[in-house]
Amino acid sequence: MMGAGHAHGHASAHSHAQASPDSDKRWLAGALAVIVVFLLGEVVVGVIAGSLALLSDAAHMLTDAASIALALWAIRLAARPAAGRMTFGWKRVEILSAQANGLTLLLLAIWLGYEAIRRLADPPEVTGGLVLGTALVGIVVNLAATWMISRANRTSLNVEGAFQHILTDLFAFIATAVAGVVIVVTGFARADVIATLVVVALMVRAGIGLVRASSRIFLEAAPADLDPAEIGRAMAARDGVVEIHDLHIWEITSGSPALSAHVLVEPGRDCHAVREDLAQWLIRAHHIEHATLQVDHAQPELIELGSRSPAHCEDAHDASRARPDSMAARH
Repeated sequence: MMGAGHAHGHASAHSHAQASPDSDKRWLAGALAVIVVFLLGEVVVGVIAGSLALLSDAAHMLTDAASIALALWAIRLAARPAAGRMTFGWKRVEILSAQANGLTLLLLAIWLGYEAIRRLADPPEVTGGLVLGTALVGIVVNLAATWMISRANRTSLNVEGAFQHILTDLFAFIATAVAGVVIVVTGFARADVIATLVVVALMVRAGIGLVRASSRIFLEAAPADLDPAEIGRAMAARDGVVEIHDLHIWEITSGSPALSAHVLVEPGRDCHAVREDLAQWLIRAHHIEHATLQVDHAQPELIELGSRSPAHCEDAHDASRARPDSMAARH
């Protein structure tokens, strides 16, 4: 007897904790408007003051605006239903957006780092008062933008990418404000360059984190908080299960784990009931709402002889390991 099924849960605690796409779009759009207005003014002041720190902040804010616009586009595209060849829909566009945000942070960090090192040898004259005043306004603006985006669903790697851009810019303005104070009090112009290098370090850290997280999803790796070996053993320990093999766990997009597996059930047991029990357990225990389970009865002679069939995987999870007291295939 064979059965194949999909489990699609619609009401887990995990899903309730997430904000709606419409809510995410409102918060992101509000942050975008605040940033664009300030960005235009900062470019003008940065040129007048001759401040690389302000111009680097402006360049970073330009990528902030682009990252939010990209996130908004990705949310809209990801909302399209699955159709045709796009059997999972467009959800992974959000991961493309996150990876693009990470790469732009790294590329911008390389350019700013080069400019900062070049200016260390011959620092230009910097108007400390303008730098300080603009940086203080920038802190307020970025605090507002950071708060807005933090209200959106940050379990989405797409939203998190935009958030990291804004958060890094907030730290950059704090460093620039400190540099402005140093320039006003001491006249030490290199403080502007040092502030830029601090910003570069923060950008590299955030960029690497986004690229690493998005790459895990593209490489079909299991989510960091889900251990396939542990889940396989726990599935094999469920009532009526003899063995679990061909187990795969991956993410369709951030926060949307998926699982597929071949399940061998004790002879005489109801395959459909066992499959439903496993599907509901995966939702409750691990928030895996998309599970594809192929279910078969184990061969009686397989259990009696205590050996695997040749078709089984080398990394199978069986009940002899999960439930030593039960009849099960032994490896």
